Amino acid sequence: MTMKMRRASLVLSAGVILAGCTVGPRYHPDQMKLPARFTEDAHPATEAEIARTTTELKDWWHRFGDAELDRLVDRAVAGNYDLQVAGQRILAERALRDVQASAWYPQIDANTMNGDDRHSINIDNWPVRPGSPLNRPGASYLSYGVSASWQIDVFGRIRRSVEAQERAVEETIEDRRAVLMTMLSALVSDYMVLRDTQMRLEISNRNIKVAQESYDLTQRLYLEGVGNTLQIAQAKAEMESQQAAREPLKTHIAQITHAIDVLMGQMPGTTETELKISRPLPKVPDFPATLPSIVLANRPDIRRAERAYAEATARIGVAVAQLYPNFSIPLSFNPNASAMYQLFEAGALSWQFMMLASLPLMHGGKLTAQIKAARAVAEASRLTYRQTVLNAFKEVEDAMAAWRDDTTHTELLHRGSEDSRLASDRARRLYSAGLVGFLEVLTTERTALAAENAEAVARLERLQDAVNLYTAMGSGWQGVAVTATTLPVSLEQQGVLARAFKE
Repeated sequence: MTMKMRRASLVLSAGVILAGCTVGPRYHPDQMKLPARFTEDAHPATEAEIARTTTELKDWWHRFGDAELDRLVDRAVAGNYDLQVAGQRILAERALRDVQASAWYPQIDANTMNGDDRHSINIDNWPVRPGSPLNRPGASYLSYGVSASWQIDVFGRIRRSVEAQERAVEETIEDRRAVLMTMLSALVSDYMVLRDTQMRLEISNRNIKVAQESYDLTQRLYLEGVGNTLQIAQAKAEMESQQAAREPLKTHIAQITHAIDVLMGQMPGTTETELKISRPLPKVPDFPATLPSIVLANRPDIRRAERAYAEATARIGVAVAQLYPNFSIPLSFNPNASAMYQLFEAGALSWQFMMLASLPLMHGGKLTAQIKAARAVAEASRLTYRQTVLNAFKEVEDAMAAWRDDTTHTELLHRGSEDSRLASDRARRLYSAGLVGFLEVLTTERTALAAENAEAVARLERLQDAVNLYTAMGSGWQGVAVTATTLPVSLEQQGVLARAFKE
């Protein structure tokens, strides 16, 4: 081994030993003090109840006891395009992470060249004068070789870059989970609205029938000499008003059905036939028993904010590493000649092997400014994480309060609806007996209709409260694979070189 090669080997060994030195701050998760229990949770749960709820949160839509809803969710998870887009973004970020990691390894390229080279003969080419016919203006040129470069990551710039990109991958995973949760929330909410609107349509049909009966009754009484034309006109106007109020409900049912189809990745109208069959509203599940810590563990937005803080911390290390020396090993082997048989002779050999070190000296404050910017971004990410936690707990507390308050609200409206319908029936019987005027009948019917619609809206709100609470607690993504998507073009469909050098 020559002296030069021994020197290069020693430098390389020193670089490998120093490779464990990674500059920049180490990431430490930001610790926030959590409350022992939710403010709006009036009854502290037992450990068994919390364990049961934790299991149920993975597929919370099953708690509504609606088999049709369960089938729609399965189809949406498989076909939703937003979810598939989010899966492809995970694959893209993973590929970018591999791009960063490739800097750890030697970069090797093969090359070859063949051609002619001609230059001016009017150049001083000692000992031949410019312009002399003895000058040789051209030559054939043949060359082949290998060029390589290996950057030694002494101070961890590459490691920090890979670490940051790995955190970016984890952020896209949480983004997909957030998309999944949003899709589930929208689908279940739309399904609840669909069933509620169908129930209100049935209420409207019943009220149209009652209005028709009232109209027939006023005509019969008029013919018997009891009523008058004003009562007939009022009854007819009420009947037509009820018929007009039914049409927007039909439109809303069609629009909600279209929205459900799009969420499942289908053309609008695909499920119109199967969804137009009216079904009862799903049952309201029991109030979930949980602890505040589950919000931090489950919410994708909180998990993403924490990963963004980790990524920003790693970016500080990338910026700091720019202040330190950079070591690399350039290598080239390029024999060249003018004839093919000469290319493999010793005289044609041309190669270069050395250790290159560079140290930044003066850049006008650019490098330190980059470090300041990276630190500011990291601090902003930490504060964003804290704000995300606060917003998440607010959403949970709000959903709990709505669930509790709307329970009493719905029960009161239900009793009011029953009483209003009873009053309406009594008013029609009294009117047919001639004991009250038609105005009393009209008033009680309108009150009963308003009460029934108010109860239907309240029942929908109760179901929405449950959906909102499950979503606020970050449930639903745990039982679904991170991504079930693949690239549309596989390596097998690409060229031979792409398959050969796929690593």
